[in-house]
Amino acid sequence: MESKNCIIVEQKIHNGEKRYFFIYAYNLDANIVIKGINDAKYSATHKAWHIPSDKVLLKEVYLKLKSKFEFDFSAVKKEQENTEWNAPVLITETKYVRGLTKKQNVSLASLSMEAENKVEQFKKWMLSKRYSTSTIGTYIESLRVFLKYYHFKKIDEIDNTDLINFNTYYILEQGLSPSFQNQIINGVKLFFRSMENKKLDVEMIYRPRREKILPNVLSKEEVKCILNSLNNIKHKTMLSLIYSCGLRCGELLKLKPGDIDSKRGLILVKQAKGRKDRIVPLSNKILEMLRQYWMVHEPKNYLFEGQKSGEMYDVRSLQQVLKQAVNKAGIKKPVTLHWLRHSYATHLLENGTDLRYIQEILGHSRSTTTEIYTHVSTKGIQNVVSPFDNL
Repeated sequence: MESKNCIIVEQKIHNGEKRYFFIYAYNLDANIVIKGINDAKYSATHKAWHIPSDKVLLKEVYLKLKSKFEFDFSAVKKEQENTEWNAPVLITETKYVRGLTKKQNVSLASLSMEAENKVEQFKKWMLSKRYSTSTIGTYIESLRVFLKYYHFKKIDEIDNTDLINFNTYYILEQGLSPSFQNQIINGVKLFFRSMENKKLDVEMIYRPRREKILPNVLSKEEVKCILNSLNNIKHKTMLSLIYSCGLRCGELLKLKPGDIDSKRGLILVKQAKGRKDRIVPLSNKILEMLRQYWMVHEPKNYLFEGQKSGEMYDVRSLQQVLKQAVNKAGIKKPVTLHWLRHSYATHLLENGTDLRYIQEILGHSRSTTTEIYTHVSTKGIQNVVSPFDNL
Protein backbone atom coordinates (compact mmCIF):
# COMPACT_ATOMS: atom_id res chain seq x y z
CA MET A 1 0.00 0.00 0.00
CA GLU A 2 1.99 2.99 -1.20
CA SER A 3 0.49 6.43 -0.87
CA LYS A 4 1.36 9.84 0.55
CA ASN A 5 -1.73 9.45 2.74
CA CYS A 6 -0.79 6.05 4.06
CA ILE A 7 0.67 5.12 7.45
CA ILE A 8 2.29 1.70 7.64
CA VAL A 9 2.30 0.20 11.13
CA GLU A 10 5.06 -2.25 12.00
CA GLN A 11 5.92 -3.98 15.26
CA LYS A 12 9.63 -4.17 16.05
CA ILE A 13 11.90 -4.89 19.00
CA HIS A 14 13.61 -1.64 20.02
CA ASN A 15 16.07 -1.64 22.95
CA GLY A 16 14.61 -4.95 24.12
CA GLU A 17 11.01 -3.71 24.03
CA LYS A 18 8.20 -4.32 21.53
CA ARG A 19 7.15 -1.05 19.87
CA TYR A 20 4.71 0.02 17.15
CA PHE A 21 6.54 1.95 14.39
CA PHE A 22 4.73 4.37 12.04
CA ILE A 23 6.15 4.64 8.52
CA TYR A 24 4.84 7.56 6.44
CA ALA A 25 5.91 10.50 4.31
CA TYR A 26 6.60 13.61 6.39
CA ASN A 27 3.34 15.16 7.59
CA LEU A 28 3.03 17.79 10.33
CA ASP A 29 -0.45 16.67 11.46
CA ALA A 30 0.72 13.08 11.88
CA ASN A 31 3.85 14.23 13.73
CA ILE A 32 1.85 16.34 16.20
CA VAL A 33 -0.56 13.50 16.99
CA ILE A 34 2.04 10.76 17.40
CA LYS A 35 4.41 12.98 19.41
CA GLY A 36 1.54 13.59 21.81
CA ILE A 37 1.13 9.89 22.62
CA ASN A 38 2.45 8.69 25.95
CA ASP A 39 6.11 7.55 25.68
CA ALA A 40 6.32 8.31 21.94
CA LYS A 41 9.91 8.44 20.67
CA TYR A 42 11.71 9.07 17.39
CA SER A 43 14.23 6.57 16.06
CA ALA A 44 17.01 8.15 14.01
CA THR A 45 18.05 4.65 12.88
CA HIS A 46 14.64 3.73 11.46
CA LYS A 47 13.71 7.37 10.73
CA ALA A 48 10.28 6.82 12.26
CA TRP A 49 8.20 7.61 15.32
CA HIS A 50 7.29 4.68 17.57
CA ILE A 51 5.13 4.03 20.64
CA PRO A 52 4.82 1.18 23.17
CA SER A 53 3.20 -2.01 21.84
CA ASP A 54 -0.09 -1.13 23.51
CA LYS A 55 -3.35 -1.48 21.54
CA VAL A 56 -4.98 1.29 23.56
CA LEU A 57 -2.31 3.75 22.41
CA LEU A 58 -2.48 2.41 18.86
CA LYS A 59 -6.23 2.98 18.82
CA GLU A 60 -5.61 6.55 19.95
CA VAL A 61 -3.36 7.20 16.94
CA TYR A 62 -5.79 5.48 14.59
CA LEU A 63 -8.82 7.43 15.82
CA LYS A 64 -7.07 10.77 15.52
CA LEU A 65 -5.68 10.19 12.03
CA LYS A 66 -8.10 7.81 10.31
CA SER A 67 -9.94 10.67 8.57
CA LYS A 68 -6.74 11.85 6.86
CA PHE A 69 -4.76 8.64 6.40
CA GLU A 70 -5.16 5.05 5.30
CA PHE A 71 -3.58 2.56 7.72
CA ASP A 72 -1.69 -0.53 6.62
CA PHE A 73 -1.69 -3.10 9.45
CA SER A 74 -0.53 -6.01 7.28
CA ALA A 75 2.91 -6.15 8.94
CA VAL A 76 1.30 -6.26 12.39
CA LYS A 77 -1.09 -8.95 11.23
CA LYS A 78 1.84 -11.15 10.21
CA GLU A 79 3.39 -10.67 13.64
CA GLN A 80 0.13 -11.70 15.27
CA GLU A 81 -0.97 -14.59 13.08
CA ASN A 82 -3.20 -16.04 15.79
CA THR A 83 -4.97 -12.74 16.41
CA GLU A 84 -7.77 -11.36 14.29
CA TRP A 85 -6.52 -7.93 13.17
CA ASN A 86 -8.24 -5.70 10.68
CA ALA A 87 -8.05 -2.37 12.47
CA PRO A 88 -8.22 -1.15 16.05
CA VAL A 89 -11.63 -1.59 17.65
CA LEU A 90 -13.37 1.77 17.91
CA ILE A 91 -14.88 2.81 21.21
CA THR A 92 -17.64 5.37 20.88
CA GLU A 93 -19.72 4.66 23.98
CA THR A 94 -20.23 7.49 26.43
CA LYS A 95 -19.42 5.22 29.38
CA TYR A 96 -15.85 4.82 30.57
CA VAL A 97 -14.09 1.50 30.07
CA ARG A 98 -13.09 -0.29 33.23
CA GLY A 99 -9.40 -0.71 33.90
CA LEU A 100 -8.39 2.39 31.93
CA THR A 101 -7.36 5.75 33.34
CA LYS A 102 -9.43 8.84 32.66
CA LYS A 103 -6.73 10.01 30.29
CA GLN A 104 -6.95 6.79 28.25
CA ASN A 105 -10.76 6.91 28.21
CA VAL A 106 -10.76 10.51 27.02
CA SER A 107 -8.35 9.54 24.26
CA LEU A 108 -10.74 6.82 23.12
CA ALA A 109 -13.88 8.95 23.17
CA SER A 110 -15.17 10.22 19.82
CA LEU A 111 -16.09 13.80 19.00
CA SER A 112 -19.52 14.50 17.55
CA MET A 113 -19.86 15.85 14.03
CA GLU A 114 -20.77 19.22 15.54
CA ALA A 115 -17.59 19.24 17.64
CA GLU A 116 -15.42 18.15 14.70
CA ASN A 117 -16.82 21.01 12.61
CA LYS A 118 -16.23 23.50 15.42
CA VAL A 119 -12.64 22.34 15.84
CA GLU A 120 -12.03 22.71 12.10
CA GLN A 121 -13.56 26.20 12.12
CA PHE A 122 -11.34 27.13 15.06
CA LYS A 123 -8.28 25.89 13.17
CA LYS A 124 -9.21 27.98 10.11
CA TRP A 125 -9.80 31.02 12.33
CA MET A 126 -6.32 30.69 13.88
CA LEU A 127 -4.80 30.29 10.42
CA SER A 128 -6.54 33.50 9.31
CA LYS A 129 -5.08 35.25 12.35
CA ARG A 130 -1.65 33.91 11.41
CA TYR A 131 -1.02 31.96 14.59
CA SER A 132 2.14 29.88 14.37
CA THR A 133 1.92 26.24 13.28
CA SER A 134 3.07 24.99 16.68
CA THR A 135 0.51 27.12 18.55
CA ILE A 136 -2.31 25.92 16.28
CA GLY A 137 -1.31 22.29 16.78
CA THR A 138 -1.09 22.70 20.56
CA TYR A 139 -4.45 24.51 20.89
CA ILE A 140 -6.28 22.07 18.61
CA GLU A 141 -5.05 19.03 20.53
CA SER A 142 -5.82 20.73 23.86
CA LEU A 143 -9.34 21.59 22.71
CA ARG A 144 -9.92 18.03 21.51
CA VAL A 145 -8.99 16.64 24.93
CA PHE A 146 -11.41 19.03 26.64
CA LEU A 147 -14.30 18.38 24.23
CA LYS A 148 -13.79 14.63 24.45
CA TYR A 149 -14.09 14.85 28.22
CA TYR A 150 -17.49 16.47 27.70
CA HIS A 151 -18.48 14.52 24.59
CA PHE A 152 -21.91 13.87 26.18
CA LYS A 153 -22.72 17.62 26.29
CA LYS A 154 -23.52 20.10 23.55
CA ILE A 155 -20.84 22.72 23.14
CA ASP A 156 -23.21 25.61 23.83
CA GLU A 157 -24.12 23.99 27.17
CA ILE A 158 -20.53 23.94 28.45
CA ASP A 159 -19.92 26.61 31.07
CA ASN A 160 -17.31 27.78 33.56
CA THR A 161 -18.26 25.07 36.07
CA ASP A 162 -17.34 22.43 33.48
CA LEU A 163 -13.93 23.99 33.00
CA ILE A 164 -13.33 24.02 36.76
CA ASN A 165 -14.43 20.38 37.07
CA PHE A 166 -12.19 19.37 34.17
CA ASN A 167 -9.26 21.07 35.88
CA THR A 168 -10.04 19.32 39.19
CA TYR A 169 -11.03 15.83 38.09
CA TYR A 170 -8.91 15.39 34.97
CA ILE A 171 -5.79 17.54 35.16
CA LEU A 172 -5.11 17.74 38.90
CA GLU A 173 -6.34 14.25 39.80
CA GLN A 174 -3.94 12.69 37.29
CA GLY A 175 -1.05 14.96 38.24
CA LEU A 176 -0.63 16.33 34.73
CA SER A 177 2.04 18.98 34.24
CA PRO A 178 1.50 22.73 34.81
CA SER A 179 2.46 23.39 31.18
CA PHE A 180 -0.26 20.98 29.96
CA GLN A 181 -2.75 22.66 32.28
CA ASN A 182 -1.91 26.10 30.88
CA GLN A 183 -2.10 24.83 27.29
CA ILE A 184 -5.56 23.38 27.87
CA ILE A 185 -6.87 26.52 29.57
CA ASN A 186 -5.43 28.86 26.93
CA GLY A 187 -6.80 26.80 24.06
CA VAL A 188 -10.27 26.39 25.56
CA LYS A 189 -10.46 30.05 26.59
CA LEU A 190 -9.57 31.22 23.07
CA PHE A 191 -12.00 28.78 21.44
CA PHE A 192 -15.03 29.86 23.46
CA ARG A 193 -14.16 33.54 23.14
CA SER A 194 -13.61 33.48 19.38
CA MET A 195 -16.03 30.78 18.19
CA GLU A 196 -18.83 30.74 20.80
CA ASN A 197 -18.72 34.39 21.88
CA LYS A 198 -18.66 33.12 25.44
CA LYS A 199 -16.15 34.20 28.07
CA LEU A 200 -15.06 31.51 30.52
CA ASP A 201 -13.66 32.95 33.74
CA VAL A 202 -10.30 31.20 33.92
CA GLU A 203 -9.31 33.39 36.87
CA MET A 204 -11.35 31.01 39.06
CA ILE A 205 -8.86 28.26 38.22
CA TYR A 206 -5.54 28.17 40.01
CA ARG A 207 -2.87 28.43 37.36
CA PRO A 208 0.53 27.38 38.67
CA ARG A 209 3.42 29.76 38.38
CA ARG A 210 5.84 28.97 35.65
CA GLU A 211 8.82 27.04 36.90
CA LYS A 212 11.99 29.10 37.02
CA ILE A 213 14.50 26.81 35.40
CA LEU A 214 17.98 28.11 34.71
CA PRO A 215 19.29 27.67 31.15
CA ASN A 216 21.89 24.99 30.54
CA VAL A 217 25.27 26.49 29.72
CA LEU A 218 28.52 25.00 28.46
CA SER A 219 31.93 26.41 29.26
CA LYS A 220 33.96 27.96 26.45
CA GLU A 221 36.33 24.99 26.64
CA GLU A 222 33.44 22.54 26.21
CA VAL A 223 32.09 24.44 23.19
CA LYS A 224 35.57 24.44 21.67
CA CYS A 225 35.93 20.67 22.20
CA ILE A 226 32.56 20.00 20.56
CA LEU A 227 33.30 22.14 17.49
CA ASN A 228 36.86 20.83 17.12
CA SER A 229 35.57 17.24 17.12
CA LEU A 230 33.84 17.89 13.78
CA ASN A 231 35.69 17.22 10.52
CA ASN A 232 32.78 17.73 8.12
CA ILE A 233 32.88 21.39 6.99
CA LYS A 234 29.09 21.66 6.69
CA HIS A 235 28.43 20.22 10.14
CA LYS A 236 31.14 22.34 11.75
CA THR A 237 29.89 25.52 10.09
CA MET A 238 26.28 24.90 11.14
CA LEU A 239 27.05 24.33 14.81
CA SER A 240 29.61 27.15 14.83
CA LEU A 241 27.02 29.54 13.38
CA ILE A 242 24.44 28.63 16.04
CA TYR A 243 26.97 29.34 18.80
CA SER A 244 28.68 32.37 17.25
CA CYS A 245 25.40 34.17 16.48
CA GLY A 246 23.09 32.80 19.17
CA LEU A 247 20.65 31.40 16.62
CA ARG A 248 17.72 29.12 17.28
CA CYS A 249 17.86 25.85 15.33
CA GLY A 250 14.91 26.82 13.11
CA GLU A 251 16.48 30.20 12.37
CA LEU A 252 19.68 28.54 11.19
CA LEU A 253 17.89 26.08 8.91
CA LYS A 254 15.75 28.81 7.29
CA LEU A 255 18.75 30.99 6.40
CA LYS A 256 19.32 31.69 2.72
CA PRO A 257 22.57 32.82 1.08
CA GLY A 258 21.17 36.32 0.59
CA ASP A 259 20.68 36.69 4.35
CA ILE A 260 24.45 36.91 4.85
CA ASP A 261 25.73 40.50 4.57
CA SER A 262 29.49 39.94 4.43
CA LYS A 263 30.34 43.61 3.81
CA ARG A 264 28.59 44.82 6.95
CA GLY A 265 29.40 41.67 8.94
CA LEU A 266 25.74 40.90 9.69
CA ILE A 267 23.13 38.16 9.30
CA LEU A 268 19.51 39.06 8.65
CA VAL A 269 17.27 36.64 10.54
CA LYS A 270 13.86 36.85 8.87
CA GLN A 271 10.48 36.18 10.48
CA ALA A 272 11.87 34.47 13.56
CA LYS A 273 9.92 33.73 16.75
CA GLY A 274 7.11 36.25 17.10
CA ARG A 275 7.31 36.93 13.34
CA LYS A 276 10.12 39.43 13.87
CA ASP A 277 13.13 40.24 11.71
CA ARG A 278 16.41 41.05 13.40
CA ILE A 279 20.11 41.41 12.60
CA VAL A 280 22.92 39.64 14.42
CA PRO A 281 26.67 40.37 14.21
CA LEU A 282 28.83 38.03 12.15
CA SER A 283 32.44 37.56 13.24
CA ASN A 284 35.28 37.55 10.72
CA LYS A 285 36.26 34.06 11.86
CA ILE A 286 32.83 32.57 11.12
CA LEU A 287 32.64 34.53 7.85
CA GLU A 288 35.85 32.88 6.68
CA MET A 289 34.42 29.47 7.64
CA LEU A 290 31.28 30.24 5.63
CA ARG A 291 33.37 31.08 2.57
CA GLN A 292 35.22 27.76 2.84
CA TYR A 293 31.91 25.94 3.20
CA TRP A 294 30.48 27.78 0.18
CA MET A 295 33.39 26.74 -2.05
CA VAL A 296 32.72 23.08 -1.24
CA HIS A 297 28.91 22.91 -1.32
CA GLU A 298 27.56 25.91 -3.31
CA PRO A 299 23.98 25.76 -1.93
CA LYS A 300 21.16 26.81 -4.26
CA ASN A 301 18.15 27.73 -2.14
CA TYR A 302 18.91 27.43 1.57
CA LEU A 303 22.30 28.21 3.08
CA PHE A 304 22.41 24.67 4.47
CA GLU A 305 20.68 22.02 2.38
CA GLY A 306 20.01 18.35 2.93
CA GLN A 307 20.86 15.41 0.71
CA LYS A 308 18.49 16.71 -1.96
CA SER A 309 19.71 19.94 -3.53
CA GLY A 310 17.48 22.92 -2.79
CA GLU A 311 15.75 21.34 0.23
CA MET A 312 16.13 22.51 3.81
CA TYR A 313 18.48 20.54 6.06
CA ASP A 314 16.59 18.22 8.40
CA VAL A 315 16.50 19.26 12.06
CA ARG A 316 16.76 15.66 13.27
CA SER A 317 19.92 15.16 11.26
CA LEU A 318 21.47 18.25 12.85
CA GLN A 319 20.52 16.99 16.31
CA GLN A 320 22.25 13.73 15.50
CA VAL A 321 25.36 15.62 14.33
CA LEU A 322 25.54 17.42 17.67
CA LYS A 323 25.00 14.20 19.62
CA GLN A 324 27.88 12.51 17.83
CA ALA A 325 30.13 15.55 18.32
CA VAL A 326 29.35 15.66 22.04
CA ASN A 327 30.15 11.96 22.42
CA LYS A 328 33.37 12.36 20.45
CA ALA A 329 34.36 15.30 22.66
CA GLY A 330 33.90 13.10 25.73
CA ILE A 331 31.23 15.34 27.27
CA LYS A 332 28.67 13.46 29.36
CA LYS A 333 26.05 16.23 29.57
CA PRO A 334 22.77 15.84 27.59
CA VAL A 335 23.66 18.75 25.29
CA THR A 336 21.01 20.09 22.88
CA LEU A 337 21.27 22.62 20.07
CA HIS A 338 19.63 25.26 22.26
CA TRP A 339 22.43 24.89 24.80
CA LEU A 340 24.73 26.54 22.24
CA ARG A 341 22.44 29.59 22.10
CA HIS A 342 22.31 29.77 25.91
CA SER A 343 26.09 29.45 26.07
CA TYR A 344 26.57 32.25 23.53
CA ALA A 345 24.41 34.65 25.56
CA THR A 346 26.12 33.76 28.83
CA HIS A 347 29.60 34.10 27.36
CA LEU A 348 28.69 37.51 25.90
CA LEU A 349 27.54 38.63 29.35
CA GLU A 350 30.75 37.35 30.93
CA ASN A 351 32.75 39.30 28.32
CA GLY A 352 31.04 42.51 29.47
CA THR A 353 28.47 42.94 26.68
CA ASP A 354 25.57 45.15 27.72
CA LEU A 355 22.40 43.18 28.50
CA ARG A 356 20.37 45.40 26.15
CA TYR A 357 22.53 44.40 23.16
CA ILE A 358 22.24 40.73 24.09
CA GLN A 359 18.45 41.13 24.18
CA GLU A 360 18.44 42.61 20.66
CA ILE A 361 20.76 39.93 19.27
CA LEU A 362 18.71 37.06 20.74
CA GLY A 363 15.40 38.62 19.64
CA HIS A 364 13.80 38.70 23.09
CA SER A 365 10.72 40.89 23.41
CA ARG A 366 11.24 41.48 27.13
CA SER A 367 14.42 42.25 29.02
CA THR A 368 13.33 39.91 31.82
CA THR A 369 13.80 36.98 29.44
CA THR A 370 17.42 37.98 28.83
CA GLU A 371 18.10 38.67 32.50
CA ILE A 372 17.89 34.93 33.22
CA TYR A 373 21.48 34.67 31.96
CA THR A 374 22.71 36.81 34.84
CA HIS A 375 21.87 33.86 37.10
CA VAL A 376 24.20 31.46 35.27
CA SER A 377 27.02 33.86 34.44
CA THR A 378 30.17 33.25 36.47
CA LYS A 379 31.24 36.89 36.13
CA GLY A 380 31.47 38.42 39.58
CA ILE A 381 30.09 35.45 41.48
CA GLN A 382 33.42 33.64 41.28
CA ASN A 383 35.04 36.58 43.06
CA VAL A 384 32.80 36.12 46.09
CA VAL A 385 34.92 34.75 48.96
CA SER A 386 33.19 32.22 51.17
CA PRO A 387 33.49 33.03 54.91
CA PHE A 388 34.51 29.38 55.33
CA ASP A 389 37.87 30.27 53.73
CA ASN A 390 38.60 32.73 56.56
CA LEU A 391 37.87 30.38 59.42
